[in-house]
Amino acid sequence: MSKVRSGTPSEKDKQRDELTKKFIKLRKDAENQGLDELKVKEILSSGIKQVLETVESKSDHTTSVYGWCRQHGKKPLRLFTSFYFISFLIPVLVGVVMMLYRADFQLDLLTEDIKATPCLVDTNFVLMEMTRPLVKCEMCKNLDSAPVVENLTGEEFIEKYAYSGVPVLVTGATVNWTAMDTFSFEFFKDLYTGTDGALQNVEDECQFFPYNTEFSTLAEAFNMSEDRARFKENEKTWYIGWSNCHPKVSTVLREHYQRPYFLPEDSESSSLDWIFMGGSGQGANMHLDFVQRPSWQAQISGKKTWKLIPSPECEDSCKSMEITVNKGDIIIIDTNIWYHSTFISPGEISITIGSEYD
Repeated sequence: MSKVRSGTPSEKDKQRDELTKKFIKLRKDAENQGLDELKVKEILSSGIKQVLETVESKSDHTTSVYGWCRQHGKKPLRLFTSFYFISFLIPVLVGVVMMLYRADFQLDLLTEDIKATPCLVDTNFVLMEMTRPLVKCEMCKNLDSAPVVENLTGEEFIEKYAYSGVPVLVTGATVNWTAMDTFSFEFFKDLYTGTDGALQNVEDECQFFPYNTEFSTLAEAFNMSEDRARFKENEKTWYIGWSNCHPKVSTVLREHYQRPYFLPEDSESSSLDWIFMGGSGQGANMHLDFVQRPSWQAQISGKKTWKLIPSPECEDSCKSMEITVNKGDIIIIDTNIWYHSTFISPGEISITIGSEYD
């Protein structure tokens, strides 16, 4: 459920990551000075909009951003805390503009991208990181590793794990799922190419994650050669993911898997299916998701290791950890509060399917 680009980091990716770290620090400073989350989001949203406007008009960026900050410093907040926050915000925003004007940066292409991208500010990952709810670090304070359980009851799930933020691995949780013998690259390819509108639906209504591949759509991925799909020698490896919104595809998928048995009967599950599939090597790079609810993910085939890192506000009190998910296991995790990456073990193709729960 990655909402952040993956792949080998370029120089621009490194600059972006460095900028993200600065925004995270700004957020923590703002919270420490008493700014509430809504006010932080209001300031940051308006600031980014202003930067985009000044970039497009090629006006005096430093003056316009500074003028905006001075104006909003007079909002009904304590003058000192507002100015303290803004004094950090100005150089970061100016730095963004300076980065855009680097000799190797194609401003015209960026401007076209900005105009073509819906909800740019609302979905910008930097803004989302800055304005996400702070994690309550008590949930992982004394956690050295993720609990591993079997025969988890609905009561125990609700009491200990459902909404606690504690990741948990449930072993042997896919008994009687026909997906274990049915799901494969060929199964998904036949299902999507044989269902009218299914491939286009992923592109228009859902999400496709190419990760470290050159594919831009699920249709392109399903068009790879048979040798590559089977990971034959000298063929380039691949790993992809996507969400399914097509009702007919969803009906077929759910004929082969059921709601995890430990979810309470009154628990509402998302109608969205998340599917991840590929060969050995790096899966998803380290990232944080911005989805609505906690989620579960079942390992249908292969073996995948998750690396979890606590969010910045918890890094002093919580530990990083690794969880290896074997075939037939289900991992339960709130990917909104744990930074995570995945690694696929050599051997059988890794196929996972999952969904969110409430």
